This record gives sequence, C-alpha cells and structure tokens, in this order.
Amino acid sequence: MGKEHNYCIIMAGGVGSRFWPVSRNAKPKQFLDFFGTGISFLQQTYNRFAKIIPAENILVVTSEQYGDLVQEQLPAMPVENILLEPHRRNTAPCIAYATYKLQKKDPLATVVVAPSDHLIINEDVFLATVSNALGYAAGHDDLFTLGIKPTRPETGYGYIQANKMQAMEIGGSQVYSVKTFTEKPDAELAKVFMSSGEFLWNSGIFVWNVNAISQELEKYLPDIANQFKDIIPYYYTEKESEYIKGIYEGCNGISIDYGVMEKTGRSWVFETSFGWSDVGTWGALYHLGQKDECNNLLSVGDSMIDRVENSVIVSNEEEKLVVVKGLKDYMVINTDDVILVCPRDEVEFKNVITDLTVNEFNKYQ
Repeated sequence: MGKEHNYCIIMAGGVGSRFWPVSRNAKPKQFLDFFGTGISFLQQTYNRFAKIIPAENILVVTSEQYGDLVQEQLPAMPVENILLEPHRRNTAPCIAYATYKLQKKDPLATVVVAPSDHLIINEDVFLATVSNALGYAAGHDDLFTLGIKPTRPETGYGYIQANKMQAMEIGGSQVYSVKTFTEKPDAELAKVFMSSGEFLWNSGIFVWNVNAISQELEKYLPDIANQFKDIIPYYYTEKESEYIKGIYEGCNGISIDYGVMEKTGRSWVFETSFGWSDVGTWGALYHLGQKDECNNLLSVGDSMIDRVENSVIVSNEEEKLVVVKGLKDYMVINTDDVILVCPRDEVEFKNVITDLTVNEFNKYQ
C-alpha cells in the first residue's frame, strides 16, 4: 500500500501547566519555542512527520481556543485538517474523533498518532521506525505503541512492561506483546523497572490502521466510539461542529491507554532508542538543556549571576537586567506579568500551581 494511505494525527490540546509561568492557558507549551530554534514544538512535530507523510494527510486535534494559533503556526494546513475539541476530554475521545473522520475520507488509512510537544533527537531513526510500523500496520490489525529503552530510573514517565517471550521483528526493531501499562512510579519502583529489563518508557506515540483502532474503540469504549461513528455522514460538512459539540458535552474524559491499550489483546510495543523526551517539566528541560560551568540552565538577556548553582534562570524580557546571587537548586522564571522564585523541586512547583487556584489567581494561569 502506498504512502497516500499514510496519515498522522497530532494531538495539540494540552494546557502545559507544568511549564508555568511561561506556558499559559492562552498559549501553552506546544505553541512555544523553548530551545531557541525559531520554531515551536508543534511546528517541529509537523515538519518532522511531513518528511514521511503527505502534508495533506497530517491532521491536528486541538482545543477550540487554539484553532487560530494552529492556523497561524501551520498556515499551509487545510482548515478541515484542524479538528477542534469544544472541551478537553483526554486522548480517547480525541483519537476517536480523528479516527472516524479519517475513516470516512479513507477506509484504508494507516495512522501514526503523536503528541505535539515531544523532543526527538535522532529523527532519522525515529522516522525509519515509524515508517516500518506504518508499513506493517497497514496489513495487520494490531495496535502498536513506541516504547523507549530507559536510560535512567525516571519517575516522570509512564512505563510499558514488554512480554519478551512473545516477540517479532519489524524493520530491524524488536517488537513485543504488552504485559501491562504502568503509571508514573515512585523512585524505588522506577529502579526495579529499570533493572528488570522488561520495562520501556511510554512515549504516547501509536501506530495502527483505522479499522483496527475503530474495532477496539467500539469493543472497549462503545459509549464514546458509537457517538463518533454515528455522525460519519456529517464529517466534512457544515453540521460537523454542531454534532461534535453535542458529543463532547456529554462525553467522559479517558485516556486511550486506560480505555483501550490496557484492555485489548492486540497491543504491541516497539523497543526503540532515538533520543526521546516529552519535555514535560522544568526539571526535564533542565536535564536536556545546555548548562553553564556551574550547572545552571540560563535563558536571559543582560544578567549578573554570581554564586548560583544547579538552577534554572529564564527571562523573556531581553531589556531587563536579571541579577541573581547566592542560590542553589532554584528556579527563577520572569515573564511579562509573573516572577517565579522557588526551589527546583517538582513537589514545590506543583504546590505553586495548586496555590494559584486556592488564592484565586486564576487570571495568571
């Protein structure tokens, strides 16, 4: 089957609260340029997949409030390829919407589904893996996810336990049936996962053909799937948005992992290594970014930084002098309307986000 039946669904509806105060509800992480490359995470993701997927076959699913941002950042994308969600309902409804819309357009479609805000270092290896997975999935009704061979006992990622006794090879990659999907572990459990050799990081990137995923959606999430299936006649018509609004208002939020991938007997995982990170937190960015001789991650204009170690210092106001002295393991983040100074600790940072709501500072979210 030719490339014309290969599609990509980019999920771009998240709010990116873990990168507050740079990432905001009005313009979250996927629309920002964190690495000074001149293009956003969303644009990087689109450009990456456009190397192996026809441009007209790339779809973006996002929140209604971000429709204009997507059009602004991806001006060549046809409007009908931007699917707008009226409410956030996690990944299962998002994938069901795109799946049934695609099924109407091309019943032979094979799809890679990916988040919009991940970092891929070795793009050639990544794209070769996805291409091989697409080629295999076109003729088989299995559901594939890309698992990343862990390089450290990371507590910020979900894990997939591979059944090493049930394996096959696809395009040079080892592929295993899935034993379990596991949520983010604590530090001790992460070490056990790492040493066992059975666990892979869950990248949240999937490959399947539309008929395979629609069958499993209807089997395990019929309440959600059948609603999107029933409106197939109205996709690509003026009535689509009206019906979608009705579905999302009564739709439960559930992830595709929990709703389908954990339950199906067709779930397989690729064991891969292509330099991947979901860059989900300031801590992850600190881990990935280039640091100075004192182990600080800096993104500032004029600055006087003295006796500062292991810290993150970011300012989006180039005209402002940033002076920081005598800090260790801290974050100093300056934006137009917020200055954040807190320990470089995930728990402390989560408390800050919670406190915003408690103290009625929602306008800064």
